[in-house]
Amino acid sequence: MAEFFQHLINGISLGSIYALIAIGYSMVYGILQLINFAHGEVVMLGAVTGFFVAPLFGRPVHPSLGLFLSVLLISMVVCSIVGLLIERIAYRPLRKSPRINCLITAIGVSLFIQYFTQLDFIFGAIPQSYPELIERQIVFSIGGLEISNLQILVLGLSFSLMGILEFIVFRTKMGKAMRAVSESPEIASLLGIPVNRVIAFTFVLGSCLAAAAGTLVATMYPKVDALMGALLGLKAFVAAVLGGIGSISGAVLGGLLMGLAEEYTVGYLSSSFRDAIAFTILILILLVRPSGLLGTSRIEKV
Repeated sequence: MAEFFQHLINGISLGSIYALIAIGYSMVYGILQLINFAHGEVVMLGAVTGFFVAPLFGRPVHPSLGLFLSVLLISMVVCSIVGLLIERIAYRPLRKSPRINCLITAIGVSLFIQYFTQLDFIFGAIPQSYPELIERQIVFSIGGLEISNLQILVLGLSFSLMGILEFIVFRTKMGKAMRAVSESPEIASLLGIPVNRVIAFTFVLGSCLAAAAGTLVATMYPKVDALMGALLGLKAFVAAVLGGIGSISGAVLGGLLMGLAEEYTVGYLSSSFRDAIAFTILILILLVRPSGLLGTSRIEKV
């Protein structure tokens, strides 16, 4: 029984990180009907930024909550700028083009960031150890069940960021504008809503969450490489589809379910199926309920 609950805690911790990434996919798709395949690379950039920034606070790196929060904030700022540039340079000029053009561009941006980061004078192709921002400690242990301070940090920060996002989307003027643009950019523009600014803000918001996810992943599993965002992004995309692409609450639900499915697969089947389970879920959800668990089907007029 202790093993079951241990996998439950581990799965929720991992799932909350997937949820942060999946929210970015859902927000962009909800407004632009675009799958931003470069989103996983923004997660990677969040981790890489922390790798370079942490030593600036002192060598050797002294783990502390203050250091973690400082690195997190800087990573979020850097990634928000990257997200803004991606939207402005790569996607905005193609907004009125066929969707296939935007899809190919998204894949191209993803590959560009991957291989640009692998350049020797940027980061390199060799995986690097991530600095220890917070010393791992067991804060709760009973009958084989252990909960570490890192897991508490991941859960607390993830759900805090989700709560802040919920407040922004449903309690602020910009959030109201985001929901209006997601319904109809043309009508929103006629009503005086600055559509370009709202879309740019959506990319910034999603990139901030991606940076937080990248920092948390690197803190939990202290290894960083230029390709780490590819698989994380794909799994988070599956989580977004599972919950209902375009739905923020669906992204959270999908992320948690994805984390639990992966953790229980590793615990009770084999670690070899860790990555395969994500794509198995994708196939099943597309066959059974293509709109996702909390998604709704839209009728398109021809």
